[in-house]
Amino acid sequence: MNIGMIVAEAVIFAILFTIMVFIMAIKKKNTPSNIHNYPKDIQDEYFKTHKKVEVSYKSKKVILTKGLGIIIFTVVLFICSYVAGAKTFQEGFFITFILMVWIGIYDTFFIDWILFANLKMFRLEGTEHMDKEYHQKWFHLKGILFPGIIFAIIPSLLVGLFCSFIK
Repeated sequence: MNIGMIVAEAVIFAILFTIMVFIMAIKKKNTPSNIHNYPKDIQDEYFKTHKKVEVSYKSKKVILTKGLGIIIFTVVLFICSYVAGAKTFQEGFFITFILMVWIGIYDTFFIDWILFANLKMFRLEGTEHMDKEYHQKWFHLKGILFPGIIFAIIPSLLVGLFCSFIK
């Protein structure tokens, strides 16, 4: 395994992740497509003036969105693991898990706590005035712990499995 490559990949992963977040925010402005990622009081305020959609992690839309995310992360992180020299299940799992934990930490502490909380482009229509609610750090921290850790384990297992096949 090449540690320098893993660090470089972590930086590139964060840049790509940030670009993806901004593209989604611009493209899906004022839509409830990712409303399950917003605190409940923001959801409640939004649904006062907009059609209610299912936001449970058991809903089909959320399951499909998270499932697609797992597939995308698995492909990208398999490439990262392979480039970093992973040749065994353990190495593929380790590299992927480290990168997933890194992106979870980056997402929580930078994207959610700084950008999401302060940039109006992330505010849902009708909730622009809810500054306090957009600064709920505990909501985002809980998200990285669960289901975030599960979201990290699944691609890690898959990448580890794929790495064990390419010996």
